[in-house]
Order: sequence, then structure tokens, then C-alpha cells
Amino acid sequence: MPKTVERVASPLLRPRPIWLLGPALVAGVAYLDPGNVAANMTAGARYGYLLLWVVVVGNLMAWLIQYLSAKLGIVTGKSLPQVLGERFGSRVGRIAYWLQAEAVAMATDVAEVIGGAVALWLLFDIPLVAGGAITGAFSMALLWLQTRRGPKVFEIVITGMLVVIAVGFTAGLFAGPPGAEALGGLVPRFEGPDTVLLAASILGATVMPHAIYAHSSLTRDRFRATGADALPVPRLLRATRWDVSIALAIAGTVNVAIIVLAAANLAGVEGTDSLEGAHAAIGAALGAGVATMFAIGLLASGLASTAVGAYAGSEIMQGLVRVRVPVTTRRLVTLVPALAILALGVDPTLALVLSQVVLSFGIPFALVPLVWLTARRAVMGEHANRWWTTALGALFAAALVTLNVLLLVLTFTGA
Repeated sequence: MPKTVERVASPLLRPRPIWLLGPALVAGVAYLDPGNVAANMTAGARYGYLLLWVVVVGNLMAWLIQYLSAKLGIVTGKSLPQVLGERFGSRVGRIAYWLQAEAVAMATDVAEVIGGAVALWLLFDIPLVAGGAITGAFSMALLWLQTRRGPKVFEIVITGMLVVIAVGFTAGLFAGPPGAEALGGLVPRFEGPDTVLLAASILGATVMPHAIYAHSSLTRDRFRATGADALPVPRLLRATRWDVSIALAIAGTVNVAIIVLAAANLAGVEGTDSLEGAHAAIGAALGAGVATMFAIGLLASGLASTAVGAYAGSEIMQGLVRVRVPVTTRRLVTLVPALAILALGVDPTLALVLSQVVLSFGIPFALVPLVWLTARRAVMGEHANRWWTTALGALFAAALVTLNVLLLVLTFTGA
């Protein structure tokens, strides 16, 4: 009888470890979107370094959650929406789940298009509606690049924009470095109910549902497209742990820098509860050059994050309702609500806040199934979570869901 030949990737064809990095850097853009920028600016301007520790805790939670999402895509070769779509017993349940996930994706689009529009207005005095259209057009170009040139080229472009975001939001630290008192912000504490609410807002907006959906899709597409499925799964998981660590280290550092920048230079300054107000205050405190870098970082944030959000929305539709719509077409449709909000003259900062409330509704629907699925041997085989990973994931999920429920209650009751 002929011997069975096991397929093994040639050492000459095996990607170098650095070539396996990238999906987490794309998903990590979600942690630097305009909504996060606004929340962190507000925290620093109102309460100084008090809530610095919240960003650090949120980043630690995000590490495990994003790793589990990436792990699901690598091990199963499917995205989270695909796996969930296969497990719904009824078409009605699948469609209902899709509707909430789609609402979350559209809320993400609104926040990110508005962020890009505000940045274009700050930089070039472009009207908000026109700026929103430009942001949408640029994201369509990025998505076209992803479909035509493959995931690796898309990753390289988004990673380049991530560098621009990091430079833009940290430039102010060189003009006005923080003092030693910043270290005190790493000690967990609150000062009154308002700080609890803002902490809930920061943590609640840290882990985005679309980032969870997207990361499993990104790892699936990336390693399937490059033939990396010939590589052992443990090697891919090791590379992914590095990928997530690098991405979250960048995102966490930038978010910390935003709070520190606001705490050191904007504390007590009126009007910093909006992006345009923060931009003006930064210009007054640190000069026009730093304010321009901040606006450039905000623009890159809006452009990159809206492309990733549209990618996630397309995967949600395909995985749950099994309808394949060209990602650029879907981007065009979901651009309409954001442009309508801008055309109606709704305050951009208010629209950002409301979009975060919508995102809060979607957290448990993405997070709880992720922890449950990655703990099941029927789904993950030998790569199912260890008991302590599942316990930690469940703890983080419970904490984030509780904080989001608290945020929603306080938002709607005016407490």
C-alpha cells in the first residue's frame, strides 16, 4: 500500500516570524478611533491623571479578548460571524443577531466618518459633509485595495496609518512632557460618581464589538491567502501572541499619551469636551505645530478605523445571513447615515457619544459567544482554552458587560 505523505511546508517557503504579524495591527486601529480619543481627552482634561489606570486595565482586557478572536480564526479557518451563523437553529434567530451586529457596525461607521470629517475641517476648513464624503471615499479605496491586492497589502497600508496616528497623538508629549505626578494615575481610585461614570465610558468603549468580529476574519483571510495553513497551528498562535502584544502595546501607549497630554496641558480649560475644543486648547497651550499633528493623527484615525469597520460589517453580513455584498458597495450604503447626521447639523461630539452608547449594546453579543466558543473542544479541538483562560475571559466579559449596562443606565436616567 502506498504510504500517506504528510504535507509539510518547505523551510524555504516558510514565512519569517515577522511576516506572520499584521492582523492584530489592523484590528488594533479600533482602539485608536475618534471615540476613544474623545473619551481619553475628556478624562485627562477633567480629572488629570486620575483615570490613567483605567486605560491600562482596559488594555490588559483587550489583549486576551483580541487573542481569543484571532485564535478562533486560525484554528477553525472561520470568522466569529461564520461560526455563530452555523450554530443558530433558526433563520429568525440568525437574522435577529445579524440586525444587532449590523447596527453596531453602522454605529462604528458613524463615529469614524465623523472623526475624519472633523479632522478635515480642522486641517483644511472643509465643510463637515464634504469631509465625511472624502473620508468615505478614502475608506472605499482602502477596501478596494484589500480585495484586489490581498490582506497583506491592506495590513501594510493600515499599519503605516497606525504609525501616523501614534506620532500625531504623542507629539504633544515632547512639547509638554508630564511630571512625576503622572505615576500616581496608575493607582486605582475614584473621586466621586462622575469619575466612575467616565471610567465606565473608557472601559466600555475600549473593547469594540466590530474589532472582535474583524480580528477572527483577518487571521482567517491572512493565513489562508498566504498558504500559512501549511504551518503548524502552535507556531501561528505564538506569532499571533506577539502580534497582539505589539498592537495593544502601541494602542495602549497612545491612549495613555492622550490622557497624559490632556492632563498636563488642558486640565481646567473650558471647551475641551469636544474634539474641536481640544484641538484649539492644544494649539493655545503647545503651539500650532502640535495642534496640527493632533489633527493629522485624528484624520488618520478616522480614515483607517472606518475602513476596518466596513470590513467587519461586510464579514458580519456574509457570515450570519450568507449574503455576499461587495465590501465597497456596503461601504457606500453605510456611509449614508453618517453623512445624513452631518448634513442635519447634529453636534459631532454628541454623535460620537451616542454611537458609543449603541456600541455598548453590542458588547455582550460578541464577547460572551467568543469566550464560550474558544472554550469548547468541539470547536477548537486540542487548542481549546485552558480552564484559567476561560475563567479570566469570563471575568473580563462579565466586567465589561456590567460596565456597559451601568453606562447605559446612567446615560438614559441622567444619573
